Amino acid sequence: MTTIDRRGLLGTGLAATAAMGLGTGASAKNPAPLAPGRSKADFAGAMKAFRSVVGAEWVFGDEEAVAPWTKTYIPDPSGHYKPVGAVCPENVEQVQEIVRIANTFKQPLWTVSTGKNMGYGMTAPATPGQVVLDLKRMNRILEVDADLGTCLLEPGVTYQQLKDYLEDNNIPLWIDVPTVGPIASPVGNTLDRGVGYTPYGEHFMFQCGMEVCLPDGRLMRTGMGSIKGSTAWQAFKWGYGPYVDGLFTQSNYGIVTKMGLWLMPRPPVYKPFMVRHPEMGDTPKIIEAMRPLRVSSLVANCNLMMSASYQLAMFKRRNEIVPDGAPLDEASLKKAAKANGLGMWNTYFALYGTEQTVAAIEPIIRAQLTASGGEVMTAAEMEGNPWFHHHQTLMQGGLNLDEIGLLRWRGSGGGLAWFAPVAAARGAEAERQTALAREILEKHGFDYTAAYAIGWRDLHHIIALLFDKSDPAQHAAADACYRELVTRFGAQGWASYRTGVNSMDLVAQQYGEVNRDFNRTLKHAIDPNGILAPGKSGIV
Repeated sequence: MTTIDRRGLLGTGLAATAAMGLGTGASAKNPAPLAPGRSKADFAGAMKAFRSVVGAEWVFGDEEAVAPWTKTYIPDPSGHYKPVGAVCPENVEQVQEIVRIANTFKQPLWTVSTGKNMGYGMTAPATPGQVVLDLKRMNRILEVDADLGTCLLEPGVTYQQLKDYLEDNNIPLWIDVPTVGPIASPVGNTLDRGVGYTPYGEHFMFQCGMEVCLPDGRLMRTGMGSIKGSTAWQAFKWGYGPYVDGLFTQSNYGIVTKMGLWLMPRPPVYKPFMVRHPEMGDTPKIIEAMRPLRVSSLVANCNLMMSASYQLAMFKRRNEIVPDGAPLDEASLKKAAKANGLGMWNTYFALYGTEQTVAAIEPIIRAQLTASGGEVMTAAEMEGNPWFHHHQTLMQGGLNLDEIGLLRWRGSGGGLAWFAPVAAARGAEAERQTALAREILEKHGFDYTAAYAIGWRDLHHIIALLFDKSDPAQHAAADACYRELVTRFGAQGWASYRTGVNSMDLVAQQYGEVNRDFNRTLKHAIDPNGILAPGKSGIV
């Protein structure tokens, strides 16, 4: 068992900004609206009190100082999703004091870990007048147990930091990462129930134990964490009585200040594959072939089935394939895909185990996927292909930022919104979803750049709405398009499993009033002043 206290230098650039006279509350310039019912005196009082806790250099309260927390990629043509300030605590005691101050002044707080959920809103709050509670300075890896394969982290720890620690200490454990892992937080991604690429890809499933600052400032440890002398906080998920960890995911019921995670033992053999299918219409065949392999865990990892357009958008610009203003027609897309060693659908999976187990399983899987019309490729056959390398890296817990390239697809304006409806893993449903998505996107002038994450029994249809945010017409069209996607997919029973701040209330409506009433009842009972992230997941 090893312990580390690694503060690093995160945030020093912001501290330097504050030292130049910004963010200390001295400036009255703050165009972002205050929270409903709050006065300028309330806001000023809260910011003054925050400074007394964390220091003036870590409190930001005017327009220029708050600018780093206003950057978003999602559609927001009205500029609605802006914080009014930011505060950056260093430890849990400071978090508790900030929460108590927020209750005194009725000042809402929007909590982020590192704020890198690019297609969902970054650090922007769901409702006006919130101060971002940025936990990036709380970046300690508190414990790694190499025998049990567990770790205990603060929310500001990044996947890169955790991976570096494992490698530096020669610990044979793998992490599981989301798309932009180097800059993202394992705690933050797990709390939003994100998904990765290895057999540990369902992140919340491999979470074990939390420390939570409740809305009244008290600390609660879930599972076995509240038992004096327990050695099982990161080993046994359930504890005793109601299981509450899930209540703190995608919610505003508390601030998670520590989280336990299970890490995957490095397997003796790792063998990645890519399956190329030549036609967009192959969608149902791919799903029907892969589902029994996933249900049986012959294919153990959550695999990604990527459209050619999504793949190309990672490393190419749209005008390299068709002229500006022209539709992305299938013939041009096929030509570009073939030139880059891609199919119209490209499905990535891996085998993990020993030489014997991989050798025994591979022929079964090859036969199933080849019968679906797919071409099964290995690393040897795809050597030098950047798309294969991207997935080969991720499926073994590696890190890269390749998918940031999506922001360049439509120009320099960098617009991106993820739409992620869920369906059962059935080919017919995927075929219907693909057709509906293409209809809506084409109606508004956008491309179908999408992937399917094939889970054990479910499909996450990951649609990247890519637009040029600097173009007002595209920006407005993207906003309308996203709302139509949410509304029409929901009407078919395909609601999102996760969404951005621009659509949290809209998605929450689809889950029904009984669910919303239950969530509100809990919220009002534990947070009567409504100071923690009002509007998160549609809960106010």
